Amino acid sequence: MKYIKLGNTGLDVSQLCLGCMSFGDSDIWVHDWLLDEEESRPIIKKALELGINFFDTANVYSLGRSEEILGNALNDYANRDEIVIATKVYGEMREEPNGSGLSRKAIMTEIDKSLERLGTDYIDLYIIHRWDYNTPIEETMEALHDLKKAGKVRYIGASAMYTWQFQKAQYVAEKNGWTKFVSMQNHLNLLNREEEREMVPFCKEENIALTPYSPLASGRLARPWSESTERSRSDEIAKRKYGAMEEADQKVVERVAELAKDKGVEMVQISLAWLMHKKQVTIPIIGGTKLAHLESAVPAVSVELTQEEIEFLEEPYIPHKVVGHN
Repeated sequence: MKYIKLGNTGLDVSQLCLGCMSFGDSDIWVHDWLLDEEESRPIIKKALELGINFFDTANVYSLGRSEEILGNALNDYANRDEIVIATKVYGEMREEPNGSGLSRKAIMTEIDKSLERLGTDYIDLYIIHRWDYNTPIEETMEALHDLKKAGKVRYIGASAMYTWQFQKAQYVAEKNGWTKFVSMQNHLNLLNREEEREMVPFCKEENIALTPYSPLASGRLARPWSESTERSRSDEIAKRKYGAMEEADQKVVERVAELAKDKGVEMVQISLAWLMHKKQVTIPIIGGTKLAHLESAVPAVSVELTQEEIEFLEEPYIPHKVVGHN
């Protein structure tokens, strides 16, 4: 495993991050392919054994169960000082008033609940999951700044928003002397490259870490186009992300498969290596429901791509609809 700095910080993180949305309880959340605690623990343990020290979850994943599962495993298997935990706030945790969003009240309530579920007294990277159109960004940024000053979080990040929103948040923080975001968890992969238009250049200019989610397009970039899985057949969210442009996407996937065959590696390694060759991209967030998913992903950190190979992968791409920001 390779370790690099998280953007414009001194924090050392593994070049792959384990995303923990797959860990939880399908009885209480939207996906039927989730792994319960007994099934999740071996994957978390394997990630640690492979050198991954960066773990990403969210309060809304299985309404807190993902945080609980991750916290229990890390407290059993890892030294807290050596691992980096990211979690998120915004999603609806209950249907009552103040049960979601980025108001000061919601943030102050949810941070304490996340800390309890994770079994830790601080979060390394606290991320706003979406843009809150109903709360002034000044209120959100001041609340996040206060969490850092209180020692409950070390750094703050953002996810899935338009560049003008992200830039506005950074401006508000700088104007008031508050903590600025150090990372952007955005939707970026070979099948959806719309972030290259504005968000990627902005983050490169400001040395903000990019930690793309869905780097394999929900598995589409990890297997031949003709193959499918239980998740790909049942995941309605993934279908909404990638179902509209399948004719164009197939051409890209076929090029990933061709290049993987030529280089004698797996498709997943080509897809992740493409992201990691983007100099402004810090860490793709990989999911995993099987040990083999991690074992096949980790070698990607050592896969080298030439400029010609990168252009070969990118050439069939056509503009896509922006998805994930709302």
